[in-house]
Amino acid sequence: MKSLHIRKGDTVLVLKGKDAGKRGKVLKVDPERRRVVVEGINTAKKHMRPSQANPQGGVLDWELPVDVSNVILVCAGCDAPSKVKRVRTGAKSITRVCKKCEREF
Repeated sequence: MKSLHIRKGDTVLVLKGKDAGKRGKVLKVDPERRRVVVEGINTAKKHMRPSQANPQGGVLDWELPVDVSNVILVCAGCDAPSKVKRVRTGAKSITRVCKKCEREF
């Protein structure tokens, strides 16, 4: 299994879908299914019955996963969506670097 170029906590831009053009923070990464959950993107509603855990019941909003190919990483340095290259810094350590401004993520 190949590792993804996006990690938890990164800011990404959505390229395709109903939320195209929006930015959000990555909450969860699933490398096996190649999916990411982005804050405020691809939301769904679920009607919950009252229970002991949730005595009020009501409608809950939560984010559904998006395919990793539909998002691109946003660099904090140049504040623009950019591709990532991996640079070997030590014997085993690899860091992600912005291809536009050469800043580490």
